[in-house]
Amino acid sequence: MIPIPASRFYWLLGLGSAAALAIVAFIPSAFNLVLGGLLAWDLVLIVLVAIDAYRVKAHRVTAKRSLPSRLSIGRANPIELTLETGKLPKAFSPAILRWVDSIPTELETDLPNNLLRLEGQRSLPVTYRVLPRRRCELNWDKIQLRQLGPWRLAWHDWKVDQPQTTKVYPDLVGLRELTIKLSLQSAGNLRQLKRQGMGTEFSELREYGSGDDLRFIDWKATARRGRPLVRVLEPEQEQTVLILLDRGRLMTAQVMEQQRFDWGVNAALSLALAGLNRGDRVGLGVFDKSMHCWMPPEQGPSHLPKMLERLSAIQPELVEPDYLGAVSTVLKQQTRRALVVIITDIVDETASAELIGSLVRLSPRYLPFCVTLRDPKIDQQAQAPETDLDNAYRRAVALDLLRQRQLVFAKLQKQGVMVLDAPAAQVSDDLVARYLRLKARNRL
Repeated sequence: MIPIPASRFYWLLGLGSAAALAIVAFIPSAFNLVLGGLLAWDLVLIVLVAIDAYRVKAHRVTAKRSLPSRLSIGRANPIELTLETGKLPKAFSPAILRWVDSIPTELETDLPNNLLRLEGQRSLPVTYRVLPRRRCELNWDKIQLRQLGPWRLAWHDWKVDQPQTTKVYPDLVGLRELTIKLSLQSAGNLRQLKRQGMGTEFSELREYGSGDDLRFIDWKATARRGRPLVRVLEPEQEQTVLILLDRGRLMTAQVMEQQRFDWGVNAALSLALAGLNRGDRVGLGVFDKSMHCWMPPEQGPSHLPKMLERLSAIQPELVEPDYLGAVSTVLKQQTRRALVVIITDIVDETASAELIGSLVRLSPRYLPFCVTLRDPKIDQQAQAPETDLDNAYRRAVALDLLRQRQLVFAKLQKQGVMVLDAPAAQVSDDLVARYLRLKARNRL
């Protein structure tokens, strides 16, 4: 243990030096005596610093870290430290301390003011937040603590062993929020759809009400009961949604401080959650030059955790994706009609020729849906003022990139392929909204 001098020590050290200089200024002949006295003063202070720091050892504050087993990428995740004091003598109370956690370098953090005062026999939770930008495994190590001695001359410095491991997962916070949102929507929206008679599957008969569609009156039941009854239809369940997630070269790019692939993973899981919530079967394929991962369509809430675990371990690769191979896998594995969603990105019509040709193969037997993750910086640059030649050049390039994308989308839509092009951070919400509209309109 090496004692760390506190501000009071430096203040007393400076006071002794100032007093020595003042004495020498008035009594120059006493220089040697004053110098000896100053050295003795400094030596006494050093000894007092060592004693002050050593006295803290018997009254150390304890620290414990509460670490979630899973962190959400792109979210501010709370980490909690619990600091606790035992019974403190009057001279040691309150305990004045500082703390520093061994936060992995992969995380961004905004630490609070770590100077704390803690009375005896008290426990204090301290929360700070970390922001992961990529999926990985993280290792926490020691918590460093400094506690001020009773004379306030020195800090007692030590480390608490707290080895812990956690993993960064896709956006779990967003999935929880989406779960709540879908649950709240289900009851109200389903009642509204039934009221409007939207759907394909017969649910029940009920009495005719103002505003009901006359086309849904069941005349036979009306004749038997002697009062008008309407057929209640609800959206068909047990349909199939297949998600194909590209993990090729374009998905390795950084968009808003995260890889485009991570935004795609969040979108894929959000769509899977919505599909399973609405009673559909959901399948997943992750591909580059081959089908890296294939999970056949399944139904039920237990399917989402399996998809989450599989996706969490996959990273993008600097290889060209084989769209034709991915679509061929769908054609072999899925014979019934399904919504096939490809999550990828595009550059221009030439580079996207294989993507266009592959999606066209799915129509009209399947319902193909191309989802691309746009970098919002391109939109910002396209709208930036032309203040100088460099800005004008960058704006022209951005406008050309957007125009090339629109040409590809127009060609896909002409071939019967649905298209969604949204900023990476917004694509999950937009994709779920589009799926729910398709479901309500019985497009599947």
